[in-house]
Amino acid sequence: MTEPTVVTLADPDACSLAAAERIIEILDVAIDDHDEAHWVTTGGSTPAAIYHHLAQTSLRDELDWRKVHLWWTDDRFVPPDHPLSNAKIADEILLSPHRPGEAATGGVPIPLDQVHQFETNVAIGEGHDPDWCAHRYAEDLQADGPDPNDDGWPVFDLILLGVGSDGHILSVFPNSPAFDRREWALGVAAPTHVEPHVARVTLNPAIVPAAAELLVVSHGDGKAAILRDILRGERNVRALPAQLARRPGATWIVDREAARLL
Repeated sequence: MTEPTVVTLADPDACSLAAAERIIEILDVAIDDHDEAHWVTTGGSTPAAIYHHLAQTSLRDELDWRKVHLWWTDDRFVPPDHPLSNAKIADEILLSPHRPGEAATGGVPIPLDQVHQFETNVAIGEGHDPDWCAHRYAEDLQADGPDPNDDGWPVFDLILLGVGSDGHILSVFPNSPAFDRREWALGVAAPTHVEPHVARVTLNPAIVPAAAELLVVSHGDGKAAILRDILRGERNVRALPAQLARRPGATWIVDREAARLL
């Protein structure tokens, strides 16, 4: 088999619930295998509903979250409390109810020292650029991340991905110079063709195919054409970076509207 598994469900909420259940399953297997799990979550609009399902007691209690390390695919170069921050969504929905001094009414109890956000607050506060921030993240990965493979890329147990309207994943846009870089994390100039038009920090795209498991979630009629190009079109990962997740062992969860052209 050379293609990923595509699961088509009725609507976005069904996709989010299925993704949450799959995340629990993958992380639980990783913990059984090597007593910890390294999960890279995504940004954009995709993860919020998934986080809501993970934070509910029925799913939350199925996993030993104390053994999970949480990483990010990318983030906008803004403070972590900024509305555009990818980390902000996770902090408010997935993590905040377990912050010290707050009632544990929801959320997942990942230890704070195992929540690995891009240090945009430090970089901005000290006047550094996105490249500096990315370098700090690469150092964090080298110190506390999963072991690298033979090609030198860290092998995460799971990477959760959404798909941009132009076929980008992470903050790796079509024909990105990141494809020619070896750093584990990179600064990215503000894109001009998609919003928001702000600088980014991102993992290297080569980390995506190195992952043990990939989970891609996409829904809505507006994603139908780009999903057709990614999953059924000619392979060209530089033009369509999301094709890095078009590989055996990857699972794509999409709703009927997004799947209508597949």
